[in-house]
Amino acid sequence: MASMDIFRTDAFGMVELSAAAKDIDYVPQTLGALGIFEEKGVFLRKVAVEKKAESLSLIETSPDGAAPRNTMPTQANIRDFRTQRLADSFTLFASEVAGMRAWGTETELQVVMDEYAERMGTLRGNMDLTHEFHRLGALQGLLLDSDGTSVIYDYFAEFGIAPAPTINFRLNVETTDIRGLCHQVTRSMSRSAKGAFTTRTKVHALVGDNFFDDFVNHPKVVRTYDGWAAAADLRNSLAFEAFPFGGILWHNYRGTDDNSTVAIGADEARFFPVGATDVFKKFVSPADEFAPFVNTKGQDVYAMNIADKDRQSWVKGELYSYPLYMCMKPQCLRKSVGR
Repeated sequence: MASMDIFRTDAFGMVELSAAAKDIDYVPQTLGALGIFEEKGVFLRKVAVEKKAESLSLIETSPDGAAPRNTMPTQANIRDFRTQRLADSFTLFASEVAGMRAWGTETELQVVMDEYAERMGTLRGNMDLTHEFHRLGALQGLLLDSDGTSVIYDYFAEFGIAPAPTINFRLNVETTDIRGLCHQVTRSMSRSAKGAFTTRTKVHALVGDNFFDDFVNHPKVVRTYDGWAAAADLRNSLAFEAFPFGGILWHNYRGTDDNSTVAIGADEARFFPVGATDVFKKFVSPADEFAPFVNTKGQDVYAMNIADKDRQSWVKGELYSYPLYMCMKPQCLRKSVGR
């Protein structure tokens, strides 16, 4: 029969648990799978971001021997941001450990480790969901806390940029030039990007259920969609592909089951670039509130085991993460409604 002494083994050490937590399987969320955010580990929770408003100008012709024009450098504007502390935990009581018996060839240690890993897996799932929520916020230029209303960072305000006007796709009007509106979106994003768009940059859209249904059934879109869907069915990959139309990859975003905790508005579409330079960043700082991780480069998650030393009544599994999802160029973002 298992006992609390199991938690004194090296397998439950802080560093070992942190490494194991990264190996727990989970289903990648849409934004995590797209790899939009360039990740960078930092040594402190404060992140200094340098912002330059670069613009190009034409050079006037001049005769030989004349002094060249003197182009003055743009003054950099440095802003400080902080990574955000995310923490979750569970408690495993002595009475639960005492009831765990080794079945088959499993040892007592393995039985308890399996239970511990299952509970830690739940924490990892919660953490992954929260990261997806933060990614979704950054893609909209507004990083919110878990209540959905408390603002952590408004990137439009932070960088002094006014959000672009919302575009009405008028999907309830049969004659709407949908392809023309798509081109309007992509061109305006590219021109706002200040050189961030490259030849590999693609514009993606996350769309709510109502918008997506109206979009793919619009007379100007439906034939293209039906042909694409038939081809995707042959590849057995319809559920995993984005629908390309008008130079945009359209995703019917699947959030949480309640369609509200992590979700796109049912009648909305959010446009963002993938493969652009320095638009989206993810900074991760170390768990420097704990001695083993002071002055180390940040990693995605940190796990640890806390024992009840006084009564040996319980152990706690804890999971920490210190991310900051940033939109460095919110002027590239666009929003539309379906009608």
